[in-house]
Amino acid sequence: MDRRELLLSLPAAAAVLSTCSKPALAAAATKARLKPAVCAYSYREALKAKTMTYEDLLRLTADMGADGVDMTVYWFPDTSDQFLNSLRRTAYKANVSIYSIAVRTVMTQPTPELRTKEIADVKKWVDVAVRLGAGHIRVFGGAVPKGATDDQAVDWVVEVLQRSSEYAASKGVILGLEDHGGITARAETVLKIIRKVNSPWVAVNLDTGNFNVDPYKEIEMCLPYAANVQLKVLIRDETGKRVESDWNRILKMLSQTGYRGYLALEYEDKEPPETAVPRLIAKLRKLTAKYSAA
Repeated sequence: MDRRELLLSLPAAAAVLSTCSKPALAAAATKARLKPAVCAYSYREALKAKTMTYEDLLRLTADMGADGVDMTVYWFPDTSDQFLNSLRRTAYKANVSIYSIAVRTVMTQPTPELRTKEIADVKKWVDVAVRLGAGHIRVFGGAVPKGATDDQAVDWVVEVLQRSSEYAASKGVILGLEDHGGITARAETVLKIIRKVNSPWVAVNLDTGNFNVDPYKEIEMCLPYAANVQLKVLIRDETGKRVESDWNRILKMLSQTGYRGYLALEYEDKEPPETAVPRLIAKLRKLTAKYSAA
């Protein structure tokens, strides 16, 4: 499976996917189309403290000129129709897409019962994504349990993703496995899992700040499989020290790969997000325009 197939599996093209042959999919255009977005996690302290609502975040995103929100759900008050419908209405009125939600998962569960429970939880969030109009969910692999091997952990993640993706596919939602430490610390293992699952509804949620060894190479490895990209301010250099991320380099790689999707700023640094995020989104808007036209 390559990026062209993954891109055409997005909900907006789900009907096309069901009728196209592989040669037709392979003929898809590859010119990059990059859209700036805000990850809700950037405002985690305000959301946790309830000094900012999710509706506030949507309106702020529109004011900054970003196109979408990667909606971290950790601080949702509930998943009632009243709350979700209000979010969806606010997003529509602000002309901002809730294109993705980010949920907590641990797919490296060592028993069938725990893996079944994990699958049920993913299905619940798939339903929430549908109600919000989101076509993507960010999920995590998890740590390798004590006493287990990496190969066992890979197989457990594959099982959870395969079974979850059957339901996600029926709802038109992609599951994006993030490179996030544990069993997904290295691009090689992330791609091993994606290839074993072998579903157009399972892709990579690429976090550019999470690789600890040769990060630009690892990013490049994941790009053909990425359905969502989260952009960080910092990245690790060859010594493991955190340094400023080279956004030009990353966006150039995205452009050359033909990535079509969102770049969600996930801000985690010391400057208050109230001042840092608008400035960084302004920078990102210029870069996405530049590299979409490249």
